[in-house]
Amino acid sequence: MNPLAQQLNSAIQQESPAIYEMLSTLGKNLFYPKGILSQSAEASGKAHKFNATIGIATEDGAPMHFKHIQNRIDYAPKDVYPYAPPQGKPALRDAWLEKLYKDNPSMVGKSIGKPIVTNALTHGLSIVADLFMDEGDALVVPNHYWGNYNTVFGVRRGGKIVTFPLFADNTRFDTKGLRQALAAQTGKAIVLLNFPNNPTGYTPLEDEAKEIVAVLKEAAESGLNLVVVLDDAYFGLFYEDSITESLFGHLAGIHERILPVKIDGATKENYVWGLRVGFITYAAGKDTLHALEEKTKGIIRGTISSGAHISQTMILESLQSEEFAVEKEEKFAIMKGRAVKTKELLDSEKFNKHWTYYPFNSGYFMCLKLRTLDAETLRLHLLDNYGVGVISNNQTDIRVAFSCVEENDLEELFDLIYQGCEDLA
Repeated sequence: MNPLAQQLNSAIQQESPAIYEMLSTLGKNLFYPKGILSQSAEASGKAHKFNATIGIATEDGAPMHFKHIQNRIDYAPKDVYPYAPPQGKPALRDAWLEKLYKDNPSMVGKSIGKPIVTNALTHGLSIVADLFMDEGDALVVPNHYWGNYNTVFGVRRGGKIVTFPLFADNTRFDTKGLRQALAAQTGKAIVLLNFPNNPTGYTPLEDEAKEIVAVLKEAAESGLNLVVVLDDAYFGLFYEDSITESLFGHLAGIHERILPVKIDGATKENYVWGLRVGFITYAAGKDTLHALEEKTKGIIRGTISSGAHISQTMILESLQSEEFAVEKEEKFAIMKGRAVKTKELLDSEKFNKHWTYYPFNSGYFMCLKLRTLDAETLRLHLLDNYGVGVISNNQTDIRVAFSCVEENDLEELFDLIYQGCEDLA
């Protein structure tokens, strides 16, 4: 094992022995090498005459670039063409942390690391899998979950997917189911909670959130090491009486056997999916936070090297813009209008013949639960005969993304889904 990895492991062992036990074999071996990037960083502060360290080209004191590209860009070459640091642009990390504190008052005063920039959220989830999952380790998730978790944690890392019901009696978050799933685990588990949930669009109510935190703490007190991953991809899109904070702040520092990890980003929150800017944030002791950041930088350096600089520049400028809050509220109002309209339509008696629907109060999506029809058969029928695209999650469930349908078109959408059900029935 590399001495740098040994030093990081020693720091974690001394301050947070339970977190050291959570690390995968790969996680224990990870470190950030003192190579070209660290030497270049040192040179950037001291090489006042010539800096011949890093593999970019310069011209007239600026990064070399093509004019036909620069003519289409409003940003200075220094904020576009050089490599961003593996951990991300420093000012962007500061700005996102400030946003986290503003949006999540429960985080204030907790020992929380500075967000590390990822290539959007899937990359953040992949980092968690590399750091903490060995073959056979359990990923505990609700039974309604994003299918890509299977690839990230199962196919790539050999994890075992353990599910529990998201809903009890199709009305409330099933904390009893979570408790039972955790009770069946030994040693370590990764718990992944995604609110607002994809595919159902559900976020727990305040009392449900308190129960979830209590169940996780109870499992930790029983001796189970828990990496609790909060996939907050759709954060902020809360339309009804759900919690409006991430559970991350409530879990930070709650027990030595709980490591909260927040995965979020601008992609879905700020409608910039293609810019691929996400973040991973840890809550732990100071020395452990430093070690986890170094290991995370090691993963990034060894996979994508660093994220796109121009995307980070664009997100930073957006966060600092006076128009940010105004435009975000405008888009929120549109999304909420679509969610409210969807629920109004679905409460029509005629639809009850073919489906019910899972509770939803947030996010981009909602799910229909078909009473008798096969979801995949209906999906193909709608596509082939009505030009309507929906997602079949399993044999009974259809996911509808109201996020990408104009409010005035929602009634026609659900009428066509109903007509498709009538055809098949």
